Amino acid sequence: MRLADKNTLLNLAKKYGFHFSKGLGQNFLIDQSVPGRIADGCGVGSETAVLEIGPGVGTLTTELSRRAKKVVAVELDRSLSPVLEEVLRPFPNTRVVWGDILKIDLSALYNEHFSGMDTVLCANLPYYITTPVIMRLLECGLPFRCITVMVQREVARRLCALPGPDYGAVSVAVRYRCDARILFEVPPESFFPAPKVHSAVVRMDLLEKPRVTPFDSRLMFGLVRAAFSQRRKTLQNALHNAYGNAFTKEDIKNALADCRLSPQIRGEALSLEQFSDLSDALIKKYQKTK
Repeated sequence: MRLADKNTLLNLAKKYGFHFSKGLGQNFLIDQSVPGRIADGCGVGSETAVLEIGPGVGTLTTELSRRAKKVVAVELDRSLSPVLEEVLRPFPNTRVVWGDILKIDLSALYNEHFSGMDTVLCANLPYYITTPVIMRLLECGLPFRCITVMVQREVARRLCALPGPDYGAVSVAVRYRCDARILFEVPPESFFPAPKVHSAVVRMDLLEKPRVTPFDSRLMFGLVRAAFSQRRKTLQNALHNAYGNAFTKEDIKNALADCRLSPQIRGEALSLEQFSDLSDALIKKYQKTK
């Protein structure tokens, strides 16, 4: 069955009575080359296990199943059950788990299906949950070797960005744990229904340990969130607004100076390493005045 085909999708929808859901961000691939390229680029091999998020009608799932030792796909939309049952029947190495990836117990899922296996994650993510899903995957602490996702092109650039216009809190979080790169871009006409934006496939290879080791990683990421939630403000003012009860404006100014940073600098100019240094400097200032 040629799944990456508009007529096939329409026939499956008619046969099984499912509808394309805008609310669930469902845009199905109709370019046959794309799922194969994603599967080839996601690090899967004959001894690899794959956790897929959002299999849809199984277009990418079948490509992963042909290459992997085991595939477990998490799908929210139960109306796709009869479609996936038919499509995945030839692949005994593949099973579907029904649930919401933002609510499911990832540790339990991993321990049940992937314990001791070389495991990668692959997904064509709905645009509206991209950042929450990626942050949850980065923070869950599970040993995925790499995470490969197809997302909106602007988000892809943000995931891989260094300090500059595309840089944001998620860029810092990704760099903290991963080496990230864009594999290729996918135009709107590769989907049905066609979205209004371009997509891109990003691969994030997880590091053995975080890239930096701040004294308090929660404080560091708190500074990151504060900096980018008010990115038009100077970093000094943004941090004072967020942490005025913990650090005086003078503390913040002195910590910036200790890190050789201008009081006029904005958060988008700081590297991950500089955010780490700044959080350590602030703790030292706070401890001195406690």
